[in-house]
This record gives sequence, structure tokens and C-alpha cells, in this order.
Amino acid sequence: MAGFDFILCADDYGMTEAVSRGLLEAAAAGRISAASAMASLPDWRRAARDWAAARPPVDLGLHVTLTVGAPLGAMPQFAPGGEFPGVGALAAAALARRLPGEEIEAEILRQIDAFCAATGAPPSHVDGHQHVHVMPGVRGALFAALAKRDLRNTPVRDSSDAPARIACRRAFAAKALKVNALATGFRGAARRAGHPLNQGFAGYSDFAPGRYDASRFATYLAAPGPRHLVMCHPGRVDDALRRLDPVTEAREGELAFLLSAEFADLLTQKDARLVRYASWLTRP
Repeated sequence: MAGFDFILCADDYGMTEAVSRGLLEAAAAGRISAASAMASLPDWRRAARDWAAARPPVDLGLHVTLTVGAPLGAMPQFAPGGEFPGVGALAAAALARRLPGEEIEAEILRQIDAFCAATGAPPSHVDGHQHVHVMPGVRGALFAALAKRDLRNTPVRDSSDAPARIACRRAFAAKALKVNALATGFRGAARRAGHPLNQGFAGYSDFAPGRYDASRFATYLAAPGPRHLVMCHPGRVDDALRRLDPVTEAREGELAFLLSAEFADLLTQKDARLVRYASWLTRP
């Protein structure tokens, strides 16, 4: 197979101090090319200051968050108790077309504003924690919010992929196909809204500690799309993370692999090169 370029995007920057610190290690080492930030989490402003001080050569985008923590403003229908619902409840409401679109749009606008206020710049790209951005009822609110902030040409992650490519990778195909189903119609809607998209997506995991290695990562590079994007979740672990998210020690394993010679050797073997969004994403 001829060599190829791909974006390696680390999710969850700003989730907790330890997660952000570990992710910055990967960025400083040149082992990722993009990161996505959770601008609604309490640690975000501190994390944004650390990012500005480090100035890594990595794109920083917005990781729209609707399932972890609390909204930045009142959402009486979506989050009546002041906390976001779990992803299962959100997905069920999305498929039943029961989401309050205006509330979600207002919250996404708040998260965009929080990102821009802390960084002094717009997000280089937009995606969603637990792929919420592709869901019916969320995607329309997202595109409306981006348009209102004059971010119509901002790249947006397509979390789906061609079934044939998913089948070639084998690992975690059921997870990938489940997200494919939730994302039905997303690509067309994003294109109509004017957003550049990746073409090819991988990185699904069971987040089991100790299983993230070259053989695992090699599956993410199998059957790459023409604009391939791989997600990852490196980080350190602290008590705040243990209270907030079930994915803990697996983040340390991902970080250790990304910082290893084994990762660099794999990229050389596959003739795969990390690139940033501007290198290959064009307006559809």
C-alpha cells in the first residue's frame, strides 16, 4: 500500500488537569496532530492557559459536550437537574426526535463562546464527545450555532465510515456500525451546511487497560480513507477523572504507546504521516 497522510486527534482536552497534562505531553512530542477541547468542563480555562503557554504545533478544536458534567447555562428540558444526561438517554431521545433543539443550539453557542474567550481564536475543527454531534436533533443545532458564529467553513468530524473499510479493520466493527447508524444523513447535512469533512474514520476502543499497542493501532491505519482521521484518548489519571468518567487507566496506556518508539516505528512501516487539518481538508 502506498503511503498516506492522516490526522491523529486526541479527544477530551480540558476534561481534568491530569487528562490535559498527558495530552499536552503527546502534543509536545509531536505524536498527535489535533486535539479537541471540552470547553464546558470546570478545568477548561486553566487548560487553555497551559495550551497557550506550550504552543504545540497541533490544531485545537471544540469537543461539543452534552453527556458529561453540567451545561454552561439553563437547559430546563434537556438537563432539568443541572447535569447532562448519559449518552444512552441522549441517543434514545435523538432517535425518537424528542430533543429540544433550541436548548441544544444555545448550549453549543455557549461552548463555542467559552472556547473562543479562553483561546482568543475560533476552533480549528469541531466534533463531539461520545459522537453526540452526529445525532439527529444535535447536528442541526450544531450547524445553526456554527453559522451564527460565522464558522460555516470549519471542518467537522464525520464519525462514520464506509462499511467496507470498517470490515477490513475488523476490530470494534460493532461499535463503528452503531455510530454509522446514528450518523445516517450527517454527511449530507454537513456538506449542505458548507463544512469540510474527513473521509475515513477509526480509533474505536474497548478502553481496556494494557491493550493499546502497535497491533491495535495498526487496525486504525488499515483501509484508510482519502482524508483519514483517527481519534485517540491519551492522558494522565487523577481523582477528578475517576469521579467524572469510566475511562481512566486506559488513557495512560494510550499515552505510553504514542510516546514510544514502537509508535514511531509503526508509522514508518506503514509510511503513514501525521498532518494537520489545513493540509488536506478542503471545502466540499
